[in-house]
Amino acid sequence: MQLHGRRQTKSWIGMLAVLGLGGIPPAYCQPRQIDTAKSVITVRVYKTGMLSALGHDHEISAPLARGTVDPAGRKVELRVRAAALRVLDAKLSAKDRAGIQSTMLGPQVLDAENHQEIVFHSTTAEAAGAGAWKVSGELSVRGETRPVSMEVTERDGHYAGTCRFKLTEFGIKPIKAAGGTVRVKDEVQVEFDVQLLH
Repeated sequence: MQLHGRRQTKSWIGMLAVLGLGGIPPAYCQPRQIDTAKSVITVRVYKTGMLSALGHDHEISAPLARGTVDPAGRKVELRVRAAALRVLDAKLSAKDRAGIQSTMLGPQVLDAENHQEIVFHSTTAEAAGAGAWKVSGELSVRGETRPVSMEVTERDGHYAGTCRFKLTEFGIKPIKAAGGTVRVKDEVQVEFDVQLLH
């Protein structure tokens, strides 16, 4: 992969350092902040059930509050304020979005009042080809911490990937409607596009 420009080179070297691939100049081995303004995290929640055609899939924005890359410790940490999550579903009315938002942040799901942060920190990162890695770590949601893994790829200073996990692993019971004929799937998908500060 050919990188263009000084900014992309810095990001690339920083991630190589995190992954312990050696030969990294000392200047790039200091902990670095993630650019929260340019980084995007999206949660996708899907419907299932006999009458799922009557329900809605949900697209949720999860703004990154802060994040760091620690090359020396080979660690990445991401933090999201639970109360900052927003339901984006464009096809729903404002009233319906507000109702879903309230349920999501309430005690049935995230319980954002009592569990204010969603946190991921990596434990291992393995090279998976040019510009690609398998990153494993621990995700904390609603006071429960569970192992997760994801595939990460780099392109032009963007580190993108997808993580999947089950709500029930974090003590969240998928919401049901219409007597259970429409319900939220247990497995949700998190998509991310992360950039480092330069």
